[in-house]
Amino acid sequence: MGVRIEKQGPVWTIIHSRAEARNAMDTRSADEIYAAFTEFDRASDASVAVFWGEGGTFCAGWDLKLASTLTKKEDFERDMKHKFAFPSGATGSTHSSPPRGPMGPTRMELSKPVIAAIEGAAVAGGMEIALWCDCRVMAEDAYFGVYCRRWGVPLIDGGTVRLPRLVGQGRALDLILTGRRVDAVEAERIGLCERVTPKGQARAKAEEMAQEIARFPQGTMRADRLNVYETYGKSTRDGLQTEWNNSVDQVFDEGVQGATRFSKGRGRSGDFKDI
Repeated sequence: MGVRIEKQGPVWTIIHSRAEARNAMDTRSADEIYAAFTEFDRASDASVAVFWGEGGTFCAGWDLKLASTLTKKEDFERDMKHKFAFPSGATGSTHSSPPRGPMGPTRMELSKPVIAAIEGAAVAGGMEIALWCDCRVMAEDAYFGVYCRRWGVPLIDGGTVRLPRLVGQGRALDLILTGRRVDAVEAERIGLCERVTPKGQARAKAEEMAQEIARFPQGTMRADRLNVYETYGKSTRDGLQTEWNNSVDQVFDEGVQGATRFSKGRGRSGDFKDI
């Protein structure tokens, strides 16, 4: 029940366990997941996180039973509109306490990568959490879908922002407007997930991927990751300037050390094992 963290060295697996509700998000879970990712981002011994829904479902979205209790306008204003409004001048950094999204971590801009391990349904707000992650590993029978289309619940956890950036505007509008189911095969084909694995193995495959990433020099990896996000939408010139500013120090801090290891015979011929 609830949220817990399991650690394997520098890889932290953050687990949402509310199987009785197909891991639909309630207020308590959202708060606890937000807190877990805040802890992960600030921990000096943590490098990569995996987010997994226990019990065979990644996340069935926002808890509609909870939503159905907001029948009075004043309740909605108190519990939704005011609580989750962006404060003036808010940024995404975890160190400046960003506003929590209704689904929990979806407004956070972490300094480290997160991999979604998806079994079963990742629909509505659950799909938005998966889009927030850097990469997605799906079991072969897992699926996405803007299922909240049926109930008049909008995407307010980044779905309309992140989905077009991953799959393009036309495909994003197809999925958003129709709310149709997208299985793992299609998701991989259109760029909505990066890896597909047999049923029941999404967590293991995501953790394997996370361990591989955690082996690399972390400063350089994080700078490259940051540049992918910060250069999006900029002109080529402005993007190149951002890339340079974020990365140039890493050439000395980690690149020279890596070049020295290579000169001594490590990692030759594209070998990623002996680095």
